[in-house]
Amino acid sequence: MEQNLARVEELTQRLLAAMAGKRQVRPSLQGPGQQLYLKAAQAWWQDMARNPAKLIEQQVEFWGESVKHYAEASQELMKGRFHAPPEEEAGPGPRDKRFANPLWDSHPWFNYVKQQYLANARAIETAVAETEGLDAGERKRLTYFSRQIVDMMAPTNFLATNPDALEKAVETEGQSLIDGLENLIADLEANDGELVVNLADKSAFEVGRNIATTPGEVVFRNRLFELIQYAPATEQVHQTPIVLFPPWINKFYILDLKPQNSFIRWVVEQGYTLFVVSWVDPDAEYARTSMTDYVEEGYLEAIAQVKSICGVKKVNAIGYCIAGTTLALTLAVMKARGDASVKSATFFTTLTDFSDQGEVGVFLDDDFVDGIEAEVAENGYLDKFYMARTFSFLRSNDLIYQPAIRSYMMGEAPPAFDLLYWNGDGTNLPATMAVEYLRGLCQQDRFANGTGFEVAGETVHLKDVTVPVCGIACETDHIAAWRSSYRGIGRMGSRDKTFLLSGSGHIAGIVNPPAKRKYGWRSHDDLSLPPDEWYAAATPQEGSWWPRWEEWLAPRSGRMVPARDPGDPAHPPLAPAPGRYVKGRAA
Repeated sequence: MEQNLARVEELTQRLLAAMAGKRQVRPSLQGPGQQLYLKAAQAWWQDMARNPAKLIEQQVEFWGESVKHYAEASQELMKGRFHAPPEEEAGPGPRDKRFANPLWDSHPWFNYVKQQYLANARAIETAVAETEGLDAGERKRLTYFSRQIVDMMAPTNFLATNPDALEKAVETEGQSLIDGLENLIADLEANDGELVVNLADKSAFEVGRNIATTPGEVVFRNRLFELIQYAPATEQVHQTPIVLFPPWINKFYILDLKPQNSFIRWVVEQGYTLFVVSWVDPDAEYARTSMTDYVEEGYLEAIAQVKSICGVKKVNAIGYCIAGTTLALTLAVMKARGDASVKSATFFTTLTDFSDQGEVGVFLDDDFVDGIEAEVAENGYLDKFYMARTFSFLRSNDLIYQPAIRSYMMGEAPPAFDLLYWNGDGTNLPATMAVEYLRGLCQQDRFANGTGFEVAGETVHLKDVTVPVCGIACETDHIAAWRSSYRGIGRMGSRDKTFLLSGSGHIAGIVNPPAKRKYGWRSHDDLSLPPDEWYAAATPQEGSWWPRWEEWLAPRSGRMVPARDPGDPAHPPLAPAPGRYVKGRAA
């Protein structure tokens, strides 16, 4: 007890120090503008004035349910009964994993708290869904942000109403709470006073030691990227090399976490010469770096270097997420210039048609984008903190609240999980590029809507992408909605189009090695169908889409030639893979 009291005093001082240096976050980046809520409130009251019976019906139903739960809980407590409620109390559908502890059902108090929370959640959802006077975009945003408030207020997120945390505190004689406080303060100290939950044991991994270990060499470097050529794993390789462009929102080694799930290693083992771009992590010196710079100094430069090293006229290209969007822009620029250096293009979870932005679209209205524009104008870059927080809130229960409960209430150390380690290893975005992307592509959809997007001295359109293309999207992707990815592929000017839909989400659906036989995928040849009709007609397949994609790529990759070692006399190896940029910006 004395030791714990001493630790609490020490931790309190650290907590005060961490909060004193708290990062100042603009109100416009903390939540949607007040106009959204004001309009929703106005629409609700107008709707109720026109139809007061609706209000009475909603209120009677809510209060009737609330009184019922209270009376039942009081009766059980008075009688001293601690048993599970009737089956119908759990409600239809899958059980909420937040309420897995048996006490949520067997103890009258916890069961009452759970049932009342769920009743409150349903009342809010009903009020939002049935309010008239909102357009589709406003309703979508209001639904999303009201759900965020409901999730935040779950009883599992508070110590006094979390039976798991209370049981752990009793079992450990309070040690779990002390350890949890220490975890909380450590996260605050690591993030300038902002509460960002550490998802993985960072001491368990080191890039280049036990993740990102596929052998290779950095064979070219400029201010924007390092070009890694991977060592061959076969005696012969396809003549046409592959250059893979990962997103610069995160680091490339999501595709090379460990040998068992490394897409990079797998591609090399199939007999391909693979080059991967590792982007620099920009700071304020990159403030004026634009989409044009990424096209000219990034994509076109990388393609030229790969052609030179391999002595070929064409390459096959892959783009992942925002890198796929920019690959499409680059292909359109090359079309305008008469450059036929790319033989085929593959797009992983890529948006090129932003007419439907999916879940992430709730963060793309002017209230947020104006705040981002002001932030980058002041600092010269968009700090990775904002991107990480945005993506975390798209899956807040999995990436914020549940990890916080384990770390802060249960006092548990974060797991040694490679994917979550990568998830916390983000990068910044240059100011000019970030605004161009958010305004011109995400908001105005100029690449796809006919207006045209200006980049690298050209005005380009989505129909200008005419090389053979293969799109891979993921069914539950919360960042790049698969229907939008599908529409983008369909609107490209290519005659040779293939689309594969993987199970799972933005990461797991892509990092899905054949050996695991997980998730499955589906395909259908007719890309003229609307997305849902295509889905209904598509044939489901088991396992990974990787082999099917390789079957598509092989005929477009030329004859077999002797395997190539990294570099050539004009491109001597500069550093072993994974290079310097992935570990922090090099001087």
